[in-house]
Amino acid sequence: MEIFREFTFEAAHQLPNVPAGHKCARLHGHSYRVEVHVDGDVDPVTGWVMDFGDIKKAFQPLHDQLDHYYLNEVPGLKNPTSEVLARWIWDRLIDQLPLSAVEVRETCTSGCVYRGEQ
Repeated sequence: MEIFREFTFEAAHQLPNVPAGHKCARLHGHSYRVEVHVDGDVDPVTGWVMDFGDIKKAFQPLHDQLDHYYLNEVPGLKNPTSEVLARWIWDRLIDQLPLSAVEVRETCTSGCVYRGEQ
């Protein structure tokens, strides 16, 4: 069984490694949406994989680092693409949660899903 919890945060960034003249090289911001997916067996007593509150508790320190910040200044996010951000989140949660995926959306129509190293 796979469950997920969605989080939102506002942040600014710029992408330093895009081609000259690319619009994402300029400072801009997004309303990010992050889904943290975990998987496991459904406990026969509780009826759930885990408490959604435990996912929230694990993500809260990351939210505090990201929300209303300039992502390029966050350690490990010098090139804060969705892909880099998804892996950054994964790396900080994998020891706390049985992750199956981290999804990052930086616009309503664009994002990425990271499922760890294969």
